[in-house]
Amino acid sequence: MKKKLSILLVLALVLFAHISVVSAAQFKDEYKLSVVVGPGFPWGAGAEKFVELVEDRTAGKVKIKPYFGGKLFAGKQTNEFAMLQQGQIDMAISSTINWSSQVKELNVFSLPFMYQGYDEIDAIYNGKTGAYILNLLEEKGVKAFGWGENGFREITNSKRPITSPDDLKGLRVRVVGTPIFFDTYNALGARPISMPWGSAINGFKQGVVDGQENPLLGVEIPVEIWNYHSYITLWHYLFDPLVIGINKEVWDSFDSKTQEIIEKSAEEALEYEQMLARMGLDDGTALNYLKENNEEKLFSFEDPIKFIESKGMNVSILSSEQYQAFKDKTQPVRDKWRKIIGEELYQILLEDLEKK
Repeated sequence: MKKKLSILLVLALVLFAHISVVSAAQFKDEYKLSVVVGPGFPWGAGAEKFVELVEDRTAGKVKIKPYFGGKLFAGKQTNEFAMLQQGQIDMAISSTINWSSQVKELNVFSLPFMYQGYDEIDAIYNGKTGAYILNLLEEKGVKAFGWGENGFREITNSKRPITSPDDLKGLRVRVVGTPIFFDTYNALGARPISMPWGSAINGFKQGVVDGQENPLLGVEIPVEIWNYHSYITLWHYLFDPLVIGINKEVWDSFDSKTQEIIEKSAEEALEYEQMLARMGLDDGTALNYLKENNEEKLFSFEDPIKFIESKGMNVSILSSEQYQAFKDKTQPVRDKWRKIIGEELYQILLEDLEKK
């Protein structure tokens, strides 16, 4: 009897050891998370929140290391999606703009002068358009969760206030190096230039680059754009969302419980990031969220527009008539890119916008 019990005990120990090894083997020592910016940006703070939530909720079994400043793709942001697909990167929190070269449908968010407020953006996130994009990314090998955001992209420059298309004529503007940005600025009579951010800063200092476009809280305030430019126009000319993407093979390697934890953590981190990017620019919802949840605000101020004015910036906010002039001027760009993103997606977008 004792011999039989001993055999059973040995078998049980072997089985337990096997289960433990399998359980431990399902996780890598480290999961690489690509982040374009640093932790001092809403985008970077969202990445830190995601890492913290996942590690805490998995008791440290899923260790995610954020690589800030685009270290994993060596300065070539448009390579990030392909590297994620191929498994060279495990995870990324990224702008849809950076992936739009590989996934043309992501240019739907960059249609110029298509969106004016957060109610429209939320209708897209929560509607068929948002679901369409997330499903499309999964079909292409990246499990994606939405939505965070950089925000509406605004233009700054060192020359003059911009309140009409004529004000842009001849201005040398640093833009994202994707075709829809070049089409937009060419249509407005500007001279779009694509260059890395470090080179752009030198260009501003040397006077060979006149302006740039980026989200106010997402980029312009963190980089202290007032050190280079005196004029900003809050024209909301396009929107810049963020998603958390995970290589599909990496995602499939997680058990269902871990997947549930990661999904919940991604959603919470992106909501927090979104509130940081909207703070003081919406109807007060973002600031209330941060206060009620005792979340780090990242910024010391509560009114970003007053803050940049205190730094000496001249702020222009377009009237509806001024906005329409820019919209009319860029109609050919929207017509062209409507065909590129596909009529099906474009019609879904219009349906969502009608529901705002």
